[in-house]
Amino acid sequence: MAGPHYAPSGSPVTRQSLLHIALVVRDYDEALAFYCGKLGFELIEDTYQPEQDKRWVVVAPPGSSASTILLARASNSEQEAFVGNQAGGRVFLFLKTDDFARDYARYVEAGIEFVRPPTAFDYGTVAVFKDLYGNLWDLVEHATGHPLSDRLSDRF
Repeated sequence: MAGPHYAPSGSPVTRQSLLHIALVVRDYDEALAFYCGKLGFELIEDTYQPEQDKRWVVVAPPGSSASTILLARASNSEQEAFVGNQAGGRVFLFLKTDDFARDYARYVEAGIEFVRPPTAFDYGTVAVFKDLYGNLWDLVEHATGHPLSDRLSDRF
């Protein structure tokens, strides 16, 4: 078992994890249809915020217990310009799976567009797909022995 983690100052570090990653979307319902309907993500929360006239919409991959995606509707033209290009054309998000073949087949059947086919590397198997807006995602299953093969993104 690993010992405590320490900050550069030598004091213990509080345990932390990423909670939400904001993903700018054009429309809440079309984003939900893609992420929950096609990718199989779970809807965690969909709450109307009357003071800001927006919704707080949170989704997560199945089985994830901490890291989530906040579907944030673009509220002005500056934000709208980033819908589908949040990472400047690079892969933006990395979806780890425990069964690449299962998920790849399910996504292809659901009509998900893969822009790079499945490829085996030393670190694992990966394919790149587009979300409904064009953001690029890696679908990845790490090889046994890779430092992330047994680590869940939301576990310490």
